Amino acid sequence: MSDYNNLPQGHPVKVYLEENMLMRELMAIINSIDKDENFEAFREQFETLCRVEKHFARKENQLFPYLEKYGWTSPSQNMWAFHDDIRAIIKQARIVVEQKEITSIYMVLQNLFHNLEHIMQVEEGRLLPRAFDMLDDADWREMRDGDAEIGWMFDEAPELYPPLVEDYIHPSQDTKKRDLPFSLDDRIDLDQGHMLPEQINLLLKFMPVDITYVDENDIVIFYNRGDKRVFPRSAGIIGREVKFCHPPKSVDQVLMILREFKAGRRDEAEFWITFKEKFIHIRYFAIRDDDGTYKGVIEVSQDVTEIRALEGQQRLLDWE
Repeated sequence: MSDYNNLPQGHPVKVYLEENMLMRELMAIINSIDKDENFEAFREQFETLCRVEKHFARKENQLFPYLEKYGWTSPSQNMWAFHDDIRAIIKQARIVVEQKEITSIYMVLQNLFHNLEHIMQVEEGRLLPRAFDMLDDADWREMRDGDAEIGWMFDEAPELYPPLVEDYIHPSQDTKKRDLPFSLDDRIDLDQGHMLPEQINLLLKFMPVDITYVDENDIVIFYNRGDKRVFPRSAGIIGREVKFCHPPKSVDQVLMILREFKAGRRDEAEFWITFKEKFIHIRYFAIRDDDGTYKGVIEVSQDVTEIRALEGQQRLLDWE
């Protein structure tokens, strides 16, 4: 693919290239601005350049998975790491911009510009040409749908690819099956993904929170049975009316929550208590279908004692 100009409007590859053009324009503008005299004008252009995060996020979550499907995994392993290096530089730049350290701003910007130019050259010279040859048009069409969920560097979304036609289906209503690296036999079709019943059970079992689901008739229909539950549960509560599953002193609050959820006046209730020397966070969420019809409530409880005690940052594993 030698002539990018022949790409149709809105094609993901063309959009990546157009964003690269925008980045080069922004870098030129930023370089031309006197930061001492026109700091706010500089800051505005700098913040626009920081939207490169959307460019990176689309590559990581959209383009790279398609390349992996065709056996090309090095972008996921190598270019993603370079994205993170640039993210770290942007974080450093934001700090000196916020502090208006003009000398430091010039230094960190030159480092940022150098790295952005390098990654754009890799995209244009290797990544995008090879991706265009590997992926078929159906892949690019699917990718464009997902790109919209992440967004672009531009103020306005690029043109649709393919152009909007009468039978266009919005991604939220698109139910057609994709080519997947696993069989759909015996899997449950979820809103976002396909899982075996065993996988769903394991997912819920190993969640680090207690979950109880009460249906629209106030009947307990599910709880996750983890090894470290905050509050004890037994199979005997399945099929019971929820008001009989709480101590008498808290039943009135439970009934009030259900009443407010059913009436549509509330969607969430929150409590925190000390229980057996642990700090417990408890939340209730109203469950509604796409039409807004009440379908029950989930209770989510979590021991947040250790979470509350966290300070600073831990960005590396501390395994011994």
